[in-house]
Amino acid sequence: MARLRHIAVCVKDLDKAAKFYSDVFEFKRIGREDLDIGSAVYMSDGTINLALLNFKGKEGSGLDDANAFVGAHHFGIQVDDLAEAQKKIEAAGGKFFFDLGDERHGNFERKFKDPDGVIFDISKNGWQGTDSYKK
Repeated sequence: MARLRHIAVCVKDLDKAAKFYSDVFEFKRIGREDLDIGSAVYMSDGTINLALLNFKGKEGSGLDDANAFVGAHHFGIQVDDLAEAQKKIEAAGGKFFFDLGDERHGNFERKFKDPDGVIFDISKNGWQGTDSYKK
């Protein structure tokens, strides 16, 4: 069964946004990544991973002006079988976008765009801070 476990939001200041969600909603800060495409701070309520993102440019974000964009960027769904989910996505008109991470290790996402261009990702192992995360 598929489970919604990840929401990603672009913000201007990662630390300021993380403090806001921690202070207001008591979300736990569970990690940070600094990659070539940008940086992320991961927060969690224990069930869902909230990724606060700051992209460096179009790569990874799909945005012409990634630095100016703030708001919901994509969501993630944990699936039992990546290959089967990909077949269904593509049969229904979804398009592969890119892979983030290494499929053999922990935090791996396969990203797609739905027929309207909305970005989402699928993961077999889930996301840190979620109730179904598998290392």
